[in-house]
Amino acid sequence: MQRQRKHAERDESATDHEQQEENEKQQETAHAADLPLQTAAVLAWGVMTRNNSLAATSTERPDRFARRSVVLVGLMGAGKTAVGRRLAQALGLPFVDTDHEVEIAAGYSVSEIFERFGEPAFRDVERRVIRRLLDGSRIVLATGGGAFMDRDTRAVIRALGLSVWIRAPLPLLLKRVAGRTHRPLLMSGDPATILQGLMDLRHPFYAEAEIVIDSRDESVDSMAQRLTNAVLAHEPPLRVPVELASGGYDVVIGSGLLARAGGLLAPVLPQRRAIIVTDRIVAPLHLAPLVAGLESAGFTTGTVEIEAGEASKSIQGWSELVDHLLSRGVERRTAIIALGGGVVGDLAGFAAAATLRGLPFVQVPTTLLAQVDSSVGGKTGINTPHGKNLVGAFHQPRVVLADTDVLGTLPPRELRAGYAEIVKAGLIGDAGFYEWCEAHGAAVVGQDRVAQAEAIQRACAFKAAVVGDDEREEKPNDGRALLNLGHTFAHALEAELGYGGELLHGEAVAIGLGLAFRLSALLGYCPAEDGDRVRTHLEAVGLPTEIGMLNRRLSAERLIGHMRRDKKMRDGALHFVLVHGIGQAFTSGDVPPDAVMEVLREAGCRES
Repeated sequence: MQRQRKHAERDESATDHEQQEENEKQQETAHAADLPLQTAAVLAWGVMTRNNSLAATSTERPDRFARRSVVLVGLMGAGKTAVGRRLAQALGLPFVDTDHEVEIAAGYSVSEIFERFGEPAFRDVERRVIRRLLDGSRIVLATGGGAFMDRDTRAVIRALGLSVWIRAPLPLLLKRVAGRTHRPLLMSGDPATILQGLMDLRHPFYAEAEIVIDSRDESVDSMAQRLTNAVLAHEPPLRVPVELASGGYDVVIGSGLLARAGGLLAPVLPQRRAIIVTDRIVAPLHLAPLVAGLESAGFTTGTVEIEAGEASKSIQGWSELVDHLLSRGVERRTAIIALGGGVVGDLAGFAAAATLRGLPFVQVPTTLLAQVDSSVGGKTGINTPHGKNLVGAFHQPRVVLADTDVLGTLPPRELRAGYAEIVKAGLIGDAGFYEWCEAHGAAVVGQDRVAQAEAIQRACAFKAAVVGDDEREEKPNDGRALLNLGHTFAHALEAELGYGGELLHGEAVAIGLGLAFRLSALLGYCPAEDGDRVRTHLEAVGLPTEIGMLNRRLSAERLIGHMRRDKKMRDGALHFVLVHGIGQAFTSGDVPPDAVMEVLREAGCRES
């Protein structure tokens, strides 16, 4: 037993949390066969409620808690049991203590299990008990201090429960555990040293909890009231799954995601090490909270800052970034996190795709345009003198974190530019969503966070469905190519104007959408009134819809030349996404160049 305790202390001081977690899983598997026969009964039991408090409904619960148990995690002495009982009463749910249920299942006390069979055996019983409890009716569950360290247990809790970390400082923990003799982990040395070691080891994993509330030196009732308020006020982020043949990922949308980044990324990344790529405009605004959020979950981080703007999205910029990553000693499991707009995401994603033949990649988009467009779908790339995004790779992120709070730092023009891509989703294949945009577009560009979150969710869900059906844009017709509605015109305009600040991508898309509807009407595919309706809405939110609004006399011949160099060219023919009406887009490869020329002339371009 003494040898086991010394081994545990060495493990608890380890700095590589991933290796420690894997060691624990292997030890648990090896010791599972040594469990007493009584523990086998755990698998056959229903919900165990021997120590449940009586359910007494006293607070109306939001619908979002309809199927989720509340799971309290934290170190011994944090107050999980005492506060948990009162929380259960407030929510009208049974209260269950994991340690008590483990003792019932095993037929031994916690101390006896540690003495007879060791900690790995205890963790195995604990994991089975938690799984069985959360598979049953909703409860408030107080877990043991080490329960949340198990990867499988955390996954079960994420799926079935609302996890709450009760975080307590060391002096308060020492005060609460003083004199306790039933805590095996405290019996092998100085409690302060042991607890500090447990904090260093476990806090990065506790940071994966959905809610964090600090325990204070206060009455149980006071703490319970704060905890109840936090649970009832909690708004879980929206999630949009992007389902791909290779596995897929989630787009997570909500407030405060930068502060929770470590907890959100740890379950989907192979290593708690990351290099953040950002630009010199975004870094002063959002880098510090992201780093703090990562470090709270035990991540080590580095940062590479690039110049803001399309000029960085070049072969030279890509080469310099790859060199930076290699000089930092990245490994195959080191994640690259793109913090910024579309330029940062495209550049960092292509660097992640190429470095060491592929590094884990995360998108943390900070513009509305990037949140609904470039961060989702796995397209990465850089520009060349021949055109935009002509060099790149498909490299899907492990997750996309779309924090709506960052949108508060955007200039109105940037918000409007992002909104163009939201409208595009409705115009392609969801007339109902386009009608929603007409009703709520002003709120989206006016910094209404609820409207923004819903717009991002709906736009990303639409794009996810398209990408999931045609991940690498290989379908000869329709498929992912539909997402290019308005883009053939938009990319030509951007190429002609030099990718500078004179015309933002979303502004170019807005003009391109109007031209695509005009071309469709000219070819007899849709009524001209549909295009008028679209242009009226885009103008109402402050977006340009006509080439003439650029105060430049552009050459139609030069614009068509840019289109011929676009990556959407096929067999030397111009390909466009056209419409039969709002929400009825289709791809066409037989658009007469004369029709394109006529549309551009009518839009105010000179012929040559």
